[in-house]
Amino acid sequence: MRLVVLASGRGSNLQAIMDAIDRGDLNAEIAMVISDNPEAKALARAAGRGIATEVVAAKNFQSRQEYDRALAKLIRDIGPDYIVLAGFMRLLGPEFIKQFPNRIVNIHPSLLPAFPGLEAQRQAVEYGVKISGCTVHFVDEGMDTGPVIAQRAVPVAEDDTAETLAQRILKEEHKLLPAVLQLLGEGRVTVTGRRVKIT
Repeated sequence: MRLVVLASGRGSNLQAIMDAIDRGDLNAEIAMVISDNPEAKALARAAGRGIATEVVAAKNFQSRQEYDRALAKLIRDIGPDYIVLAGFMRLLGPEFIKQFPNRIVNIHPSLLPAFPGLEAQRQAVEYGVKISGCTVHFVDEGMDTGPVIAQRAVPVAEDDTAETLAQRILKEEHKLLPAVLQLLGEGRVTVTGRRVKIT
């Protein structure tokens, strides 16, 4: 299974994928890591493993549509089985998403549909929920609205801050994302409408 990973920041979920491949828990190859941020630590992590990297920076394009077209062409030329959004901080437009139906996977630090968008952990703490967690889902044209593949729950402690909750959720993200990618690679995931079945 060939993957393209899109990341904007430190790349801890990318690291979890690479580590799972090294351990033999994930039968996959990362064909390229792409970032919109030339300073992203994810790029250094990938380069350190000899994985090809590319920066597609928004400032080099006139519009979001132009950006999406360039990114889609780059990815089509690579020909991955799945595109993994691992802390990619740009919202991809409909034109991009339509080209890769049910082939774009995202990890989000809440139990969707609760707390979509940015700072999900802070939203959870401020709302006063007792359980949060993380979700791996297919990407559709909305923000964090695509079909849910798998979730892991994390208790919210009375004294949690957004930062302490984020750390605990991140540990689960690092387990869940590679596990879901392995299920996808084994062809065990089917989508009917909004419902995802794992066999």
